[in-house]
Amino acid sequence: MTDTTLTPAVVLAATHSTPEVNFDFAAHRLWLKGEAYPENAAAFFRPLIQAVENWLDASPVDAQPIELHVALSYFNSSSTKLLFEFFECLNSFAKRGKRCELHWYYDEEDDISQEFGQELSLDFTSLSVLLKPELNVC
Repeated sequence: MTDTTLTPAVVLAATHSTPEVNFDFAAHRLWLKGEAYPENAAAFFRPLIQAVENWLDASPVDAQPIELHVALSYFNSSSTKLLFEFFECLNSFAKRGKRCELHWYYDEEDDISQEFGQELSLDFTSLSVLLKPELNVC
């Protein structure tokens, strides 16, 4: 079994169309923050999903819980599709007995983002989805 504390973090600065990424694998804490409307969502998100899948494959089920924090003020439909792939990756891991938390941050005045977060808890039933009406906290 691989020592997952040695998995290098993935850190990307935000751009005008991509979110800040901070995947601290040693701490089991993953962050996406900002806006997500890259011209090619697959080219941006798929390497991130692959990095997380590789890390999860090497992680023992009894390890500490995984926390995914998502604070996106805007995301387009192609990003939504890839976010769902990402969430499904964690949901599948949670089905194997690993506790995974999805912290969904949204502007309390944004009903659409709040409803999206509520739908996530219905679509990904093995994840603990925590809705946080405080987009700018993280």
